[in-house]
Amino acid sequence: MMSRQSSAVLLPRGAPGSRWLGQPSGKMVMALGRERNLMQLAAKSKGKSVSCFGYPLSIFFIVINEFCERFSYYGMRAVLVLYFKYFLQWDDNLSTAIYHTFVALCYLTPILGALIADSWLGKFKTIVYLSVVYTIGQAVISVSSINDLTDHNHDGSPDNISVHIALSMIGLILIALGTGGIKPCVSAFGGDQFDDDQEKQRTKFFSIFYLSINAGSLLSTIITPILRAQECGIHSKQRCYPLAFGVPAALMAVALVVFIIGSGMYKKVKPQGNIMIQVSKCIAFAIKNRFRHRSKQYPKREHWLDWASEKYDKRLIAQIKMVLKVLFLYIPLPMFWALFDQQGSRWTLQATTMDGNFGAIQIQPDQMQTVNPILIVIMVPVVDTVVYPLIKKCKINFTPLRKITVGMFLASLAFIAAALVQVQIDKTLPVFPAAGQSQIKIINLGTANATVSFGSSIQNVTVMPRQSTGYMTYETSQLQSLNVTSGNKTVIVHDNLTEGNRHTLAVKSTVTGLDITLLPDNVTSKPEEGNNLIRFINNFPDAVNITMGDTFFGTVMPISASNYRLFPGGQKDNITVQSRTSQQVMLCSVTSKALGFGSAYTIVLNECSKDGLKVTYSEDIAPNTVHMAWQIPQYFILTCAEVVFSVTGLEFSYSQAPSNMKALLQAGWLLTVAVGNIIVLIVAGASKLSEQWAEYVLFAALLLAVCIIFAIMAYFYTYVDPNEIEAQLDEEEKKEVEKNQEDYEKQAEADSQM
Repeated sequence: MMSRQSSAVLLPRGAPGSRWLGQPSGKMVMALGRERNLMQLAAKSKGKSVSCFGYPLSIFFIVINEFCERFSYYGMRAVLVLYFKYFLQWDDNLSTAIYHTFVALCYLTPILGALIADSWLGKFKTIVYLSVVYTIGQAVISVSSINDLTDHNHDGSPDNISVHIALSMIGLILIALGTGGIKPCVSAFGGDQFDDDQEKQRTKFFSIFYLSINAGSLLSTIITPILRAQECGIHSKQRCYPLAFGVPAALMAVALVVFIIGSGMYKKVKPQGNIMIQVSKCIAFAIKNRFRHRSKQYPKREHWLDWASEKYDKRLIAQIKMVLKVLFLYIPLPMFWALFDQQGSRWTLQATTMDGNFGAIQIQPDQMQTVNPILIVIMVPVVDTVVYPLIKKCKINFTPLRKITVGMFLASLAFIAAALVQVQIDKTLPVFPAAGQSQIKIINLGTANATVSFGSSIQNVTVMPRQSTGYMTYETSQLQSLNVTSGNKTVIVHDNLTEGNRHTLAVKSTVTGLDITLLPDNVTSKPEEGNNLIRFINNFPDAVNITMGDTFFGTVMPISASNYRLFPGGQKDNITVQSRTSQQVMLCSVTSKALGFGSAYTIVLNECSKDGLKVTYSEDIAPNTVHMAWQIPQYFILTCAEVVFSVTGLEFSYSQAPSNMKALLQAGWLLTVAVGNIIVLIVAGASKLSEQWAEYVLFAALLLAVCIIFAIMAYFYTYVDPNEIEAQLDEEEKKEVEKNQEDYEKQAEADSQM
């Protein structure tokens, strides 16, 4: 939904006012990943930068670029799962699987972007080239959503869906390469613009930078679902996915243009190699060397990484040990993200079956994702200034790893809450006939009671004038003949009902006898996206032309029904009936009642009076009755989990990492997000659960089990101070240099005596 991994902002340690500022954690992960090596900026290119209010003018281009890019990414992602489901016509499981595959790819590619920037092109060129790829990807997915692209017969549906699927996949791959590739570069490139004596301005820049991330993603998650809900098209009106994807594509193009405009003002640092490559080589050498010396004749070493000491210095080995110690704790963390990222998939799909009417505002299902960032902005300062101080006053040692454990537990509770909401939703879903069964409802169009007898073993059903029953389920074999009685007239109906379907029996007593029509309903599922299905039964003595809103239903004969047509939910439309007889042309109308969301109605046209058209409503499928507001508790619990998990996890990683390897741990953190999305694919695919609430409970149980495992791992973890360890290494290196100097002097003295 924003999709969201949410988080906060970590300012440089020791900086004035360095506190957590709330914002979605996925975005924080991205931003911190980009901040690698920021505190050890390399020598910058020569030239004096233009200043504005004490800041390099170039950073304003970078901030605007980031705002537009985040708007583009989260705006596209907000409507993505609904695009899969309703435009590409994929089921919930496939839509969820492709969505999480895309998110996982977006969090795997930052490693590639970092390697390209540090080892080959540099940050500026990497951002420009991959932004071009990014923009092309956004444009391709926007084109893929144009219904008229392959709708050659103008019937409102694509004639070749494979073309749309292929274009969509190409677009998403390009977007994943683009957004992931520039993640590690933009904020670090912004930091490069400051001189070493501008530490205060740099700190404020990051606050503004992260604010632009928040603003772009939050606004896009509100705006793009509204654009999607519009109707557009050349030959037929459809949900406007081209506009919902096109606006983010335009914003990405703006981001690229703005970034290039500032090119002449940027300080551009040359590529200086990537620490990840050096770390990988050191680990590989240690493993290879240990394998070579696996014989018992070689003495064991304190740590397996010590086998790299023949080639690599002691400092690098000690730093890698600290990093691996933290990375080991990362192993259980992907399970948290497996639940967290389902806000944009399963929870959004859950919202499509709920009532989004908030009075004067109609909330779209994909807009519910905005609850997370809004709550983040509220909860982070509350937890930081109220909750943590209270815990401290209670003399509870609430260590970072304990906070992370609590976060995982709360996320598990959030999915239990989602399961409870799903149970209530399932109670409102219509029950359709199973194999060997048929459903029938009776509508009495006459002015006398109508009684239908299904046989000796089934109770008779009596329907009042101009009233109807709900759907009744019977074994199809029991409905071979029906006795219908009304107004002292009885008719035996012999109709073979098709099993597994719904039918409507329209009965009307007239002067000449009984008019009976058995109508097939042809509705097999509840309308989606909050739409309503509407059809009409003509109870006039003559044929009529029926129009509702802008939709013409055609000419309907007496005691006959129109086909169902789809209408947006929550609105009222004008119903107009026109009939032509030999004496006159009759035209009358009435405004329909508000029909709710996700319902199906049969509207019976009874008569035209001086007060207008008289109609009665027969509810075929009940509207959504569980309100979207019931999702707020699960969002609230998950947001609380995010605050104590993601914010603390980033802070813990930063505090436990050596000064030159903080970027490596941020890459590891990004990797946990990617693995978490892959877990969703595995669990959802392997579980084969038919009930959605059961899947929620399964994920909650898995995270709870992982939470217990992590708590045990955290219990045995020993906190370290990287600065202290590095100071010890500095002291040892100093002593070793002094010793070598003394040895050299002694050797020189001995040589001179000889």
